[in-house]
This record gives sequence, C-alpha cells and structure tokens, in this order.
Amino acid sequence: MKVNIAYPATGAQKSFEIEDQRKLNVFYEKTLASEIKGDALGDEFKGYIFKITGGNDKQGFPMKQGVLAPGRVRLLLSKGHSCYRPRRTGERKRKSVRGCIVGNDLSAISLVVVKQGEEDIPDLTDKQIPKRLGPKRANKIRKLFNLGKEDDVRQYVIRRELPAKEGKKPRTKAPKIQRLITPLRLQRKRALRAAKRHAAENQREAAAEYAKLLSLRLKEKKEKKHAAHVQRRLSSQRKSTIN
Repeated sequence: MKVNIAYPATGAQKSFEIEDQRKLNVFYEKTLASEIKGDALGDEFKGYIFKITGGNDKQGFPMKQGVLAPGRVRLLLSKGHSCYRPRRTGERKRKSVRGCIVGNDLSAISLVVVKQGEEDIPDLTDKQIPKRLGPKRANKIRKLFNLGKEDDVRQYVIRRELPAKEGKKPRTKAPKIQRLITPLRLQRKRALRAAKRHAAENQREAAAEYAKLLSLRLKEKKEKKHAAHVQRRLSSQRKSTIN
C-alpha cells in the first residue's frame, strides 16, 4: 500500500511504499480523521502521530467521510458534497464512492503529521518548501509585516517572479490587494451614505406631504357631509311649514 504523508508546518509531503502486512494492520478498521501512532510503521516514525485524511481503493474511487462502510457504495450527490463537482446548476448524480473505514482493498492512504517524533524524516520534516503566493488581503499583509494603519500596504505586496523568456526582461506579478481602503473607496462610501440620507429625507418629506393632503381631503369630505346634512334639514323644515 502506498502511504502519502504530509507535513503542514513545512508544506512538504512524501510517499512511502509499505508491503509488510503487519505494519498495515494498524490502519485497518480505522475511519477518516482517526489518529494513529507511527511506532507501528517503523523506527523512523517513532514518536510520530498521524491523522488519516483520505485514500483510494485499487480502482481509484476516493474515500468519503460519513459513509460508515468498508467497501464501495453508490450515493446520489449534489452541490456541496465531497467527491463530486456539478457541471450544471441544480445537477445531481449517482456516483460510486469508497466508505470511510480503512480496509485491505485500498491502494493508497493519505496521512498528516499531527505530532512530530524524536527524529526528522528525510525530505519531509527537514525540508522547508517556500510558499508560492503571499497574502492578498490588506489586513493579512499588515499582520505579516507588522504594519500600522498609516503605512502604505501597496509597498509590501509579495511579488512573484515569472519564468524569463529569451531576450526579454524578467517580469514579476503581484496580486490585487483585497479590502484596500483608497480615497476612491472613501469617496464612494460617502456618496452611498449621502444617497441614503437624501432618500430618507425625501421619504420623510413625501410622508409629511401625503399626511397634509390626506387631512385636507378628510376636512373637505367632512365639510361636504355637513353641508349635505344642513341641506336635508332645511328641506325637511320647509316641507313641515307648508303642511
């Protein structure tokens, strides 16, 4: 079985081929996210603690977290599920996935170093792989270089060198800084606030004007009703005097 071990502290990873069945017994009946001791794998892993993060069976089907089965099952998967990427909006598909319980039908298993042991593993814990990309968000750049609010973040962006072409100058590439507060951003923010304030004022004025018009209409309706009442009383009095 192939065992892929990753060490997040250095960004390095290395593959080992383990054929001894006695060493592999430590993985069997374990589930994804289980932690195991590295002493059973050999003296070079003494003191190490690994966490199982994934694996593939001999036909290439990946292990899926939450499927408590030692074999392969077919599940109806949709957007948001692991082991599936929808091509269309709302698409669902029935796919074969491997359960999360480790068995002898796996061809590869992935581990992550949780605790480092006594000795370094060659090309894994003794090798530092530099990050290809630097931080992109303004606050994360400030945190990396310990900058204040008055410092210009744009001067501290980590640039990445591009492969040089023949006869041309070497070029670098920098990310677009996210959440950067610029004078244009402040101007737009002020404009949005002013538009919001004007809309509220216009709404208040419109409501006051409507209330004024409504009271005028009610007054006119009341006066009209009163005039009709007076007219009816006068006409009834005339009829009574004639009789």
